[in-house]
Amino acid sequence: MSIFSSDHAVMPENDEIVEAVGATETVEAEAQALVEADTLAEAEAEILADEIEGDDFDEESEEPAEPTTTFADLGLPEGVVRKLAQNGVTTPFPIQAATIPDALAGKDILGRGRTGSGKTLSFGLPLLATLAGGHTDKKKPRGVILTPTRELAMQVADALQPYGDVLGLKMKVVCGGTSMGNQIYALERGVDILVATPGRLRDIINRGACSLEAVKIAVLDEADQMADLGFMP
Repeated sequence: MSIFSSDHAVMPENDEIVEAVGATETVEAEAQALVEADTLAEAEAEILADEIEGDDFDEESEEPAEPTTTFADLGLPEGVVRKLAQNGVTTPFPIQAATIPDALAGKDILGRGRTGSGKTLSFGLPLLATLAGGHTDKKKPRGVILTPTRELAMQVADALQPYGDVLGLKMKVVCGGTSMGNQIYALERGVDILVATPGRLRDIINRGACSLEAVKIAVLDEADQMADLGFMP
């Protein structure tokens, strides 16, 4: 490094050069330290902010969850609730929670749901609960569930039979492809609930083996499909 005047150049001594270099390095080191200090302060501030947000999240997560609705809450008989629990069914599906209380109150229900959504129990359980304790008459069922196909009639009966047994209710499937004589015999002995296809039920009524005059509850399962097939209630 050189220092120039107007008339001649002056070269600094070696000691002065060393001192100048040392001063420059000291200034740079102090500047670097300040930068590192600022960076550390920013990092600490971010960590503190994250901890505060984490505390807020923990406080929110510790809030009690909404209570889960049970089948007992819906008003079903205790025996049915116990049987449901034995079968691993403890929490109602949405369609069940929405319809069972109204059905038990005697209201007309129109429900729609996909396969596996719990429709069968949503109409079947209140039907069983309502008819429980009543008198079983010969040829006069008190509940009728109509389905468009034999397969569906059997599925519905299989799903509801365990809960009907708990309540002491007699159930019979009336559909084509099976012995009509056996179905008539069951009706003559007395049936509380018929699960039937329209065609076979009409045939049995025409034979005088069944009357619907005592029916308190009627269910159309897959009503849209039945309407497409020409069934009109």
